[in-house]
Amino acid sequence: MSTQKSAFNHALTNWTGPLGLPDFTAFNDDDFAAAFDAALISDLADIDAIVTHPEAPTIDNTLKALQLSGKDLDHVSAIFWLRAGAHTNDTIQALERVIAPKMSRHASSIMMNPHLFARIDSLYEQRDLLGLDAETDRVLEKTWKGFVRSGAKLDEQGKARLADINERLASLGAQFGQNVLKDEADWALFITDEAELAGLPDFVRDAMRGAAEERGRNDAWAVTLSRSIIEPFLSFSENRNLREKAFRAWAARGENGAETDNTAIVAEMVKLRAEKAGLLGYKSFAAYKLDDTMAKTPKAVMDLLEPVWEKAKERAAEEEVDLQRLIAGEGRNHRVEPWDWRYYAEKLRNERFAFDETELKPYLQLEKIIEACFDVATRLFGIRFAEKAGIPTWHPDVRVWEVFNPDGSKRGLFLGDYFNRQSKRSGAWMSALQSQHKLDGDHAPIIYNVMNFAKPSKGEPALLSLDGARTLFHEFGHALHGLLSDVTWPAVSGTSVSRDFVELPSQLYEHWLTVPAILEKYAVHYRTGEAMPKALLDKVLAANTFNAGFNTVEFTSSALVDMAFHADGTPPSDPIEFEAATLKQLEMPDAIIMRHRTPHFTHVFSGDGYSAGYYSYMWSEVLDADAFKAFEESGDVFNSELAEKLKQFIYSAGGSRDPEELYKAFRGKMPTPDAMIEKRGLA
Repeated sequence: MSTQKSAFNHALTNWTGPLGLPDFTAFNDDDFAAAFDAALISDLADIDAIVTHPEAPTIDNTLKALQLSGKDLDHVSAIFWLRAGAHTNDTIQALERVIAPKMSRHASSIMMNPHLFARIDSLYEQRDLLGLDAETDRVLEKTWKGFVRSGAKLDEQGKARLADINERLASLGAQFGQNVLKDEADWALFITDEAELAGLPDFVRDAMRGAAEERGRNDAWAVTLSRSIIEPFLSFSENRNLREKAFRAWAARGENGAETDNTAIVAEMVKLRAEKAGLLGYKSFAAYKLDDTMAKTPKAVMDLLEPVWEKAKERAAEEEVDLQRLIAGEGRNHRVEPWDWRYYAEKLRNERFAFDETELKPYLQLEKIIEACFDVATRLFGIRFAEKAGIPTWHPDVRVWEVFNPDGSKRGLFLGDYFNRQSKRSGAWMSALQSQHKLDGDHAPIIYNVMNFAKPSKGEPALLSLDGARTLFHEFGHALHGLLSDVTWPAVSGTSVSRDFVELPSQLYEHWLTVPAILEKYAVHYRTGEAMPKALLDKVLAANTFNAGFNTVEFTSSALVDMAFHADGTPPSDPIEFEAATLKQLEMPDAIIMRHRTPHFTHVFSGDGYSAGYYSYMWSEVLDADAFKAFEESGDVFNSELAEKLKQFIYSAGGSRDPEELYKAFRGKMPTPDAMIEKRGLA
């Protein structure tokens, strides 16, 4: 072990940077491989110490020891996977293709270790006699189920096959994500004739100019496949041919017939997932994944999605008629195509509510929306934020804040990485360098948000769309779930909850963005500093459910296709044909496509995260609509009594209790979908 410990860069495992962070200046990309090798050996040594412990299993010598094992591996993994998503390169990607299957094989060796499972199983069988507190009892149950769901009860042949499947799935998931990232980074539509920018407001032109410069073109504007550029381009560009060209490239990510084509990867992943579920005794992969969620069964998911789908199609059909009217009014006779929808929807919003994104965006400065996020957290939960300048992290754009409790004591750290770059995968997410727990002393959370907003020109503020501002609030809601965590066991810390409960804190937090008191204070013009005029504010609130059919069709079709792939024990061999057939059966509107088409559906195929689980956003939306209604019904959206209950039972409790039990403790009952349907404007 001493040889191993001296053979790698300890800065990856022993964090000595400012404020308890890793020292990002003390290691480089080439240090990860050796650090992983040493950390994997160290983790196995920790497991061996548990397995060979001479005394009978106890909570301390088995469950607690297991929870605290692999600290070095936790540290190097946290840094590496952050880099793989937020600031990757050829070296990191090559190592990711090696590390993903290696980590899977390593996890299988632990979760299928018969001697380790025997000790956990012994504790589980006598749990009623151990006098456990509720949180420890839940951790023991989750741990035991985790072993069983990982194949601990299979025979040796079954264990070997399951380990092979998991390893292959990890490798395929890593390749899938890298293929999408490469397609997004490599494609750009360069425009050199300013006349072809007709209709594009300054903020879009500026973002496109910056994207072109990043790609070495100072003579052009670039349309890229980053949402922060492609969506406003599709909303404002008057050049229909360019809209179509850009849209087709966006829709075809991961489906180009070349080396980054994900079609074969999806086919193999779906087949392997079905086989995995069968090995573990489930009828389908969806049944396997949902067994450990609030929904429990595919039928419960479909009972939620199908009625919403029908309402969404009806509303989208009404919206399409309005868009077709606008097209005819311009003297054109083409149908509404997918590359037309956003463009004419923006015109319709202007007609119906007398404002568009160009009027709204100057009032939504990134800096002010960050301040708004913090202010809401202070009003609800009393915590405060203080930015710390000059802290080295994984990229110069990353910002660091210390987070303090109401009594002034330190609670943790929050880091924000807000701007799009070629080295970052698309989308927005929250994760943790370190999760909160108190199992062996107080471990403060170190939480980060990653976004993909267009970076402004030097000296100019970053301006957000309303959707971008909501995304910021959403991911900060996840961050609060990690920052406010107050549990003993790491296994149930922060966002370690069932997949269809994890979106509740984030989606609920979005509601406070459009609270008038927040918009009036923070939606101020970036040039004049004047607050958003009340007339515009009223229009924004009135338009809250505008384009609801389109938005819901986009989302729900993705969730339904995800379920279709995984709810059948005999998966399809051609995923593109299957996607098309499923959408045809659903009577998908021709003018709308899935929010995430199969070849670039990273939620589902770049790892296991949301596979058979994309529905969970809507499941949580049922909860968040009902939860915010409690504040509205109280007459005070910052009601201190409700905020304390929200903190205690939702944001701080993590997975320490059953999610249904936690929600009932906050609200008193489980909700129906009615509030969600009303919130979406589909009632």
